[in-house]
Amino acid sequence: MFKKILAGIGGAIVLNIVHETIRKNFKNVPHINELGEEALLKLTSNTPINISGKDSLYAATLVGDIVSNGMYYATTATKNDLSSGLVAGISAIVLPKRMGLNDQPVAENMQKKAMTVGYYILGACATKFIYDKIK
Repeated sequence: MFKKILAGIGGAIVLNIVHETIRKNFKNVPHINELGEEALLKLTSNTPINISGKDSLYAATLVGDIVSNGMYYATTATKNDLSSGLVAGISAIVLPKRMGLNDQPVAENMQKKAMTVGYYILGACATKFIYDKIK
């Protein structure tokens, strides 16, 4: 199980490196970080947890994203990378609006939707690649 978790975290890191690099250098691309920040603020709004400051919110969201995606990939992508990434990507587009979140950062247009799904497929494929090398 340790190797699956390690591979999942690796895939999640790949997803985030690609997302952050593209987000900071191009226009009309997904901003998954904004969706994560909104979700984290909503989740902690009725708790004593106070995440103040833009940098603290960004860091907390990034850590949560890597951990949650890493665990998801560890349990799914080590077996079936393509479908695991496809399900995660489609969920990232469809679920936010249903959860009361702003879906515009990932679903504003077809380009953002396609790239969001692509990021999650890439993360899943990276997970499977890492897992196959270390198992």
